[in-house]
Amino acid sequence: MEPYLKELEMALTTAVQKFAEELKTIRSSRPSVQLVEDIRVDYYGEMLPIKQLGSISIHPPKNIEIQVWDKNAASPVMKAIEGAGMGLSVGSEGNIVRATLPPLTDERRAEFTKLVKKLAEATRIQIRGRRDDSMKKLKGAEEAGKLSEDQVFKAKERAQKLVDNANRDVETALESKLKELQE
Repeated sequence: MEPYLKELEMALTTAVQKFAEELKTIRSSRPSVQLVEDIRVDYYGEMLPIKQLGSISIHPPKNIEIQVWDKNAASPVMKAIEGAGMGLSVGSEGNIVRATLPPLTDERRAEFTKLVKKLAEATRIQIRGRRDDSMKKLKGAEEAGKLSEDQVFKAKERAQKLVDNANRDVETALESKLKELQE
């Protein structure tokens, strides 16, 4: 019984964490390191993420500052940020690249809201799929005589609690991101 529930718990935790990571990459009115850190830069023929080319910091209210370690990387970093299509305005002074977030338009805000809701629903579908897989495994174990009917019933109850908790985490993250988008 325990291995089935542990497997389900790990799968649900992974799905919720992946959802939270995806939310961090969606732009809102607040600057975030996650917006730019994984943007790939063509640096001397290699595609490297920005986080490997310099240190990234936030300068409220609207700036992201990247201090590149090699002055020659400033121009490729600027081009990569501009090419990412995030609508950031980019400038540089020496080895410091500044990306500024313009205010979100109502149209853009609506697009991001739709995208966030779509991601949340995809995560919920993934959670339901994991639950269904787990239930099938429990039923198979019962039919094979590995688990009793009572054990399967208790395991199904615990599995549903895990699913409910995962769905609650998704809903909390969704509400938080939607609130952030409205700022």
